[in-house]
Amino acid sequence: MNQAEFFTISDLAREFDVTLRTIRFYEEQGLIEPQRDGRQRLFTRRDRARLKLILRGKRIGLSLAEIREIIDMYQLARDEASQSQKLLDLLQARRRQLEEQRRDIDAVLDEIGTLEAHCRKVIASDGAAARLQ
Repeated sequence: MNQAEFFTISDLAREFDVTLRTIRFYEEQGLIEPQRDGRQRLFTRRDRARLKLILRGKRIGLSLAEIREIIDMYQLARDEASQSQKLLDLLQARRRQLEEQRRDIDAVLDEIGTLEAHCRKVIASDGAAARLQ
């Protein structure tokens, strides 16, 4: 076994700035499958690539089920176009969801601005009334 072909859990945690627990969780979920050398986990380049895909998927808000589907698809599918179409569909759905959340956030921020302006107006008028007394 050539050590240069393998990564330890610490190597991957450091490289991707994640905790050991995070990597173990993905292993428990069956998303990565390190080899064992006694108690030590040895991750292949394939595991490293899968971890990179998992973390990228999580960063854009995909669920673990969606990430698993993408990973499995790349493992099983023979044509890259169908894989890419599935990924594109997931990405477009995520984009729509995020854009809707952005509209909701903008509406809430507008409402907060209106309420802040009202509060400042009340404070200013109460302060002016107190100075007149």
